[in-house]
Amino acid sequence: MTAACRRAEEVAPARGFFINNEWRPVAGGLTIPVVAPAEGVVFAEISAGGAGEVAQAVAAARHAFERGEWSRLSATERGRLLSRLGQLILDNFEELAALEARDCGKPMKTARADIQAAARYFEYYGGAADKVHGEQIPFMRGYYVTGEREPLGVTGHIIPWNYPAQMIGRTLGPALAMGNATVLKPAEDACMTPLRIAELAAEAGFPPGAMNVVPGFGHEAGAALSEHPGIDFIAFTGSPRVGVMIQTAAARNHIGCVLELGGKSPQIVFEDADLDAALPVIVGAIIQNAGQTCSAGARVLVQRTVWDKLMPMIAERFAGLRAGLPTDDPDLGPIISARQKESVEGFIRRAREEGVPVIAEGARQDSAPAEGFYVAPTVFGPVPRDNSLALDEVFGPVLAAIPFDDEEDAIELANGTDYGLIAGVWTRDTARAFRVSRRVRAGQVYINAYGAGGGIELPFGGTRKSGHGREKGFEALYEFSALKTLVIKHD
Repeated sequence: MTAACRRAEEVAPARGFFINNEWRPVAGGLTIPVVAPAEGVVFAEISAGGAGEVAQAVAAARHAFERGEWSRLSATERGRLLSRLGQLILDNFEELAALEARDCGKPMKTARADIQAAARYFEYYGGAADKVHGEQIPFMRGYYVTGEREPLGVTGHIIPWNYPAQMIGRTLGPALAMGNATVLKPAEDACMTPLRIAELAAEAGFPPGAMNVVPGFGHEAGAALSEHPGIDFIAFTGSPRVGVMIQTAAARNHIGCVLELGGKSPQIVFEDADLDAALPVIVGAIIQNAGQTCSAGARVLVQRTVWDKLMPMIAERFAGLRAGLPTDDPDLGPIISARQKESVEGFIRRAREEGVPVIAEGARQDSAPAEGFYVAPTVFGPVPRDNSLALDEVFGPVLAAIPFDDEEDAIELANGTDYGLIAGVWTRDTARAFRVSRRVRAGQVYINAYGAGGGIELPFGGTRKSGHGREKGFEALYEFSALKTLVIKHD
């Protein structure tokens, strides 16, 4: 029996789908085992939805948007509901953090930070709901013209397994704030907190149909949601390959979409950088969530004149890193699944076979179960610029260190992948910082920082294969709304 098939002594039964503020059973009782990555055991089951359950959820959302109580709420009332949900998340903080840690394998300190962020998303969009203002447009004499933002209708949301608690706030928060009714398809590998938060939304007073959750496999429930003709907009976070499928389905129904599809983000370290300040950020940006982060700082680009000084510092940090059980609050937890662990280890194995030098690697804590999906954090370098480690998203705790010569070389190297999500620039030269940051093709660029504080207020999204559209911040409200122009002739 494989680790993924081992079962805990007690397995929580599947509860079905959360549609119209109630749990609905799955037809035929089809379920998906939920595996705890830290232990390699099944600890719960979720229902496996398909086209039928998605259709029910879309119908419930459509009724809520067009005729239900949700359609009659003012922006202020929607904001109060969102804020109330944020408070309920905080009221159930430890329960949700423990559930997130078990489901995803995150250290408890990381899980707690994620639940805090989930609450903050609903607080932020609760406060923003009644602050999306229209504008008067100067026009011909005798006319009064305004532009007003209105909801799109029923929005579909497909989220990944790496940050389920955060993602429900990040994607549903702005959609609900604008008055859309929503259908969420969480990832089958980790969706326990979104299901629990949906329950809390009903407790907060959200009307039936405003928030619906249908778990299931991507090729079944996800495909059914992205293809459903009753969806008016789709938001997806995941791989570029699936992003193409989502965008194709949206095009067939002539609807828009926001896609966040990952990255191979660089941190550029110039010779005048404060290395002591940069070091913990560089290391933290690749081991955060065991490297399973779209915005992970997966490449550190180091000016050759400071390579011999910085790399031993990074090597010392990596050698001391430990992966372990969430309850031990280690430096990092396990990879989400046996399949993903195999993928990450494949990158490491191929790099070794190709002769890419290993600068340093961490280890697994002695207390970490052998059945858990652990990968030792590893830093390679110098990594050849055409190597897979320099170009492809590993989605694991693997850092590629690459030297560069000068400013032009750094910019060319930073832009030398198919991605463009975020980047970091480390230098004391203010003019250089602005020059480089403006030429790096990425949706976010940090100067002497990286991924600060979760960035809930900061518009987030990428270019090229990192996707298009913006989440987070006020920009997300515009993504989940349409501009209507009203033209009034008055004389």
